[in-house]
Amino acid sequence: MDTDQILVLGIGNLLNTDEGVGVHAVRMMQAQAEAAGGVEGVVLHDGGTLGLNLLPLVEETTHLLILDAVDAGRPPATVVELTKDEIPLYAGIKMSQHQLTFQEVLGLALIRGRLPEYLHLVGLQPVSLEIGTELSPAAADALPRLVERAWRVLSRWGVSVPW
Repeated sequence: MDTDQILVLGIGNLLNTDEGVGVHAVRMMQAQAEAAGGVEGVVLHDGGTLGLNLLPLVEETTHLLILDAVDAGRPPATVVELTKDEIPLYAGIKMSQHQLTFQEVLGLALIRGRLPEYLHLVGLQPVSLEIGTELSPAAADALPRLVERAWRVLSRWGVSVPW
């Protein structure tokens, strides 16, 4: 994997309860990786609501794992996985309040011929998008499952995960 660049990107707004689940997830992964002495070959990045500013990061990676709140019409607090072919690049599943900007990032990367070869999303059907800095109790309970699924994706990509 010497030439592969693996990016785990947690996106979301921490001011809207479950909208921030991607950021909470990547922070949990950062803590787990740090406790294990690091995870080689993986960048764990808090993308917050940076939108188009994330384009260079997206275009420079070969493997992109997105962690986010996903409105996929599933029961609240359900962990949702989407593969590259299932992730809407322009419209479709409403991913979050910042969806258009991040979908534009993916769409622009595609148009420019720089969409990562490997692209996967692990997200959570939000319970609440109200103003608040903490996850809803159900989303907080589901967060470890989301993070475990994210580590599984990385494991499939050949990463030695800290478990």
